[in-house]
Amino acid sequence: MFPRRLIYAAISISAAASFVLFGYEFIRSVSSSLFIDAYGAENLPRGMVAVPPSMLVMLYCYGRLLSWQGATRALAITSLFSGILILGCYAALVRGMHFAAVIIYVFREAYIVIVIEQFWSFVNSVLTTEQAKRINGPFCAVASMGSFFGGRSVSLLATELGSEPLLLFTAASLVPTAVLGVLAYKFGGEPEPSEEEAGGRLGHIGVKVLFRSRYLIFIGALILSTQVVSTVLDLRFNGLAESEIPDKDMRTAFFGGVYGNLGLAAGILQLVVVPLALRFVALRYIHLGIPVVHFVSSYILTVSPSLRNGTAAYTIFKALDYSLFRAAKELFYMPLSYDSRYRAKQIIDSFGYRFSKGGSAGVIELVRFGVGTIAGAAFSITAMVAALVWTPIAFGLTRMYQRLVGETGTEDQG
Repeated sequence: MFPRRLIYAAISISAAASFVLFGYEFIRSVSSSLFIDAYGAENLPRGMVAVPPSMLVMLYCYGRLLSWQGATRALAITSLFSGILILGCYAALVRGMHFAAVIIYVFREAYIVIVIEQFWSFVNSVLTTEQAKRINGPFCAVASMGSFFGGRSVSLLATELGSEPLLLFTAASLVPTAVLGVLAYKFGGEPEPSEEEAGGRLGHIGVKVLFRSRYLIFIGALILSTQVVSTVLDLRFNGLAESEIPDKDMRTAFFGGVYGNLGLAAGILQLVVVPLALRFVALRYIHLGIPVVHFVSSYILTVSPSLRNGTAAYTIFKALDYSLFRAAKELFYMPLSYDSRYRAKQIIDSFGYRFSKGGSAGVIELVRFGVGTIAGAAFSITAMVAALVWTPIAFGLTRMYQRLVGETGTEDQG
């Protein structure tokens, strides 16, 4: 079922993902805490609004790099560049340049999705659909162990070392990420574009590929709806944390503990639930069930607001997003072309994720500008509404996927 080279490739790419997520837990906890300390949680939406423009710049650079150097070198260069920029921000922070907290907060949202989506582009290109149903869960589980150990390390080290030095762990983690990513391509082989796609002839970013496909547009709409839920639960969680944990380093440690537990929960789901669900539960039922869970958790947070329930709703969303939703969503890309997997996918899953988050935050900021203060319950109510919108999009997309697989006969092809 699995040739030896694919086993080695899977081990390498899983280890690379584990390292990048290990480092991400440091920058995620630190950047949130530093931003809140410098500007307050109420201004987090302003930071989120800055993410989409930065994503566009990075995606353009990535697209040009992919056309010029190919997938293997693009992965190595984007990983190492991210480490260098994070080192620069650390140097600025220790010199008292507080605006670096904004840069690191915005950049953390951009680099992680661009690197991670390259891993998934590789996986979607070298595996068959049946192989993916077996390996996507374990792949995610190994990656989540990096999140778990990273988060636990933050919770243990934040009060001992302080927040800023933890960024060095993030920068260092991106070196093995690059090395192991290149090794994965060596074992699995670098996917080649068609003659029509070679050199970015259909566009370096993938916008043309995206907008000429109704199917890809639906995937984009799915992502937009999910990230509205993510954004408002994130803001509610951070607001509750600010009010109940005012000390910066203690708050960083708390965030680290939450993200560590999140990684553990996601890992268990990925290792146990995901392989079974993908093999024995219809894809439509998986995608329809997930927004129902988020509707319920958001309702509980609405009627009983507390840091405990805010943490639970946020953790449930992220754990499912990193495990069952992610593994099931990636199947949508497998019947598609190189440019769809490597370019349009970045538009959808990198820019789409961050655009919807930044756009939602922008709307929230405009509302706050008009009314002054937004009631906390408004965030969880918005999550409930977005979950209701999510459901019919998932229904339509799974129907198109089944039709596409039936027409192309690619369900068992890489």
